[in-house]
Amino acid sequence: MSLEKTTKIFVAGHRGMVGSAVVRRLQADGYRNLVLRTSKEVDLTRQAETEAFFFAEKPEYVFVAAARVGGIAANNTYRAEFIRINLAIAANVIHSAWKAGSQGLLYFSSSCVYPRWCPQPMKEDYLWTGALEPTNEPYAVAKLAGMSMCRAYHDQYGVNFIAVLPTNLYGPNDNYDPQQSHLMAALIRKFHEAKLQGSPTVSLWGTGTPRRELMYADDAADAAVFIAKNYPGSAPLNVGWGEDLPIREIATVVKKVVGYGGETIFNSEQPDGALRKLTDISRLTGLGWTPRIPLEHGVAMAYHHYLENARTESLVSQ
Repeated sequence: MSLEKTTKIFVAGHRGMVGSAVVRRLQADGYRNLVLRTSKEVDLTRQAETEAFFFAEKPEYVFVAAARVGGIAANNTYRAEFIRINLAIAANVIHSAWKAGSQGLLYFSSSCVYPRWCPQPMKEDYLWTGALEPTNEPYAVAKLAGMSMCRAYHDQYGVNFIAVLPTNLYGPNDNYDPQQSHLMAALIRKFHEAKLQGSPTVSLWGTGTPRRELMYADDAADAAVFIAKNYPGSAPLNVGWGEDLPIREIATVVKKVVGYGGETIFNSEQPDGALRKLTDISRLTGLGWTPRIPLEHGVAMAYHHYLENARTESLVSQ
């Protein structure tokens, strides 16, 4: 289906980093018929509640950005929560969307669903070809299930349900919790707090040698809306920047943007995670889309947003 300006669109997870970026992109493009609900208003892990919402609202298109997410520590610690919550959201939203008559749906999976020892860069054809990274296996299994559901509903029912595999994302509304944050959010917070405290060193997990591809969330949202408008297929698509850097170099960029003048120390006793996770985005670029926001510019925008939120929280607590 085509996304018209009058299309009724439900963005699941609209207050999160990815969902809020999708809302910004849609609103900038002139879409006004958006359906937005918080998790308190509609608990997408509950089947009956989810179905009742879909039958009441009957959205024509759905972006599924709602998820339980986090970095290595969170994935490895809350393994049961990561598989339970993400399986429930995928099953309930995808099935309810079809049952209520939605003709289109875009499901945000993750590049972490690729095999641990996947050839680089990772092509969509490499999915399901090997064992997953142990530290985030429960989350990856849930995301793979959501992707498989999209393909199955497309094949059996003829609905335009598709999945995308974003690389490591960062940006506004990221989670900066020390125990649950992703790479970029963790780096921004660590360097910022070290700067405020005058700490001579910042300690980071791992060796700093694994390479990571990073993408600003608004780029990912732009790609998602582009795919929703222009991609008629059912095969999943990678969404990424197409280049990666060692974590050590990424840390240097963040350190520069934050303005921290101390030393960075890497703790090799902590896990590195996957050694490399670079996506092949040739299928997406072949459709006519390319990313636009380079790393240092994106980090500067993310840090500005982090500072604005910190000021707001400080004022509220006073």
